[in-house]
Amino acid sequence: MANPVFQDSILEEYSYADEQVMTVSGSVNISLFLTIILMITGTINAFIFFYVDPSLSSMITIGASVAGFITALVVIFKQKTVAIKTPIIIYAVFEGLALGGISSYFEAVYPGIVIQAVSITALVLFIMLFLYKYRIIRVTETVKSVIIGATAAVAVFYFIAFILSLFNMPIAFLHGNSNLAIGINAAVAGLAAFNLLLDFDFIERGAEQHIPKYFEWYAGFGLLVTLIWLYLEILRLLAKLRSRKD
Repeated sequence: MANPVFQDSILEEYSYADEQVMTVSGSVNISLFLTIILMITGTINAFIFFYVDPSLSSMITIGASVAGFITALVVIFKQKTVAIKTPIIIYAVFEGLALGGISSYFEAVYPGIVIQAVSITALVLFIMLFLYKYRIIRVTETVKSVIIGATAAVAVFYFIAFILSLFNMPIAFLHGNSNLAIGINAAVAGLAAFNLLLDFDFIERGAEQHIPKYFEWYAGFGLLVTLIWLYLEILRLLAKLRSRKD
């Protein structure tokens, strides 16, 4: 849920490195590369879901979700080594498989919902990039603190909800399609969108402060984490809205 990937300590420790340095264009290219990997593996699991065996796809989805989470932790704890490229690529593969299965399930229930969610996610990405680039929203220390604090609160809330669900005590307003459930989902999606500002800020400042070039991979990884979160929240929100019409 929360994106602990980008930390100011990285910028402070590696500022003005003498070796090859991180660039904005390099970070963008790697982000696109990771997104393509995610889309390819997602398509593979979607094919399995619709044309091979949905139960096999479900097993792949669960396994990939767990493996993706573990790989993300490895990347985060190994952020200060040049050997982060391989686990980041592996993370994109696992997350693609997981999203492919999740998206296929929603698509089977609500036809057309996936292309809607993808389109809205892309639109939000470009809107937030526009707002950041032209400084319509400035990423001040206060803004950072609010976004990080709110994200941490949501992460704790989701963790508690997950634990309760294990004991067959789901939080109704979190999973239902009431006005409250939809409002909360929309607010969390909005928070995910604002986390994109932190991602853009890290990439821009990393390039300005000349941190090592391999952090382009780390920047791409961090941006992918946020986009996955945003996409899932939008997908859930659309499903709740569609369920009220059916």
